[in-house]
Amino acid sequence: MGGGGWFYVPKVWSPAGGWWPTPVAWKRNTAVCFAGIFITSAMIFKVSAEKERRPIPPYRHIPSQMWCKHAKEDDPSLP
Repeated sequence: MGGGGWFYVPKVWSPAGGWWPTPVAWKRNTAVCFAGIFITSAMIFKVSAEKERRPIPPYRHIPSQMWCKHAKEDDPSLP
């Protein structure tokens, strides 16, 4: 009955992966994961920059005003 060969493995559990901690294609999987995180973060950043509004102008410069879509409308003191 199938299932492949039998490996002798002592009954040990490890959060780092046990006896075979290096999975196949781990570099590709890591790259795909980081690409997904980057794309998701970029989409959230874009939506946030489009929706950011300041009904009361800030008393000092805020870095997000450099990329905010409505910064000049909300704060007339900007150059």
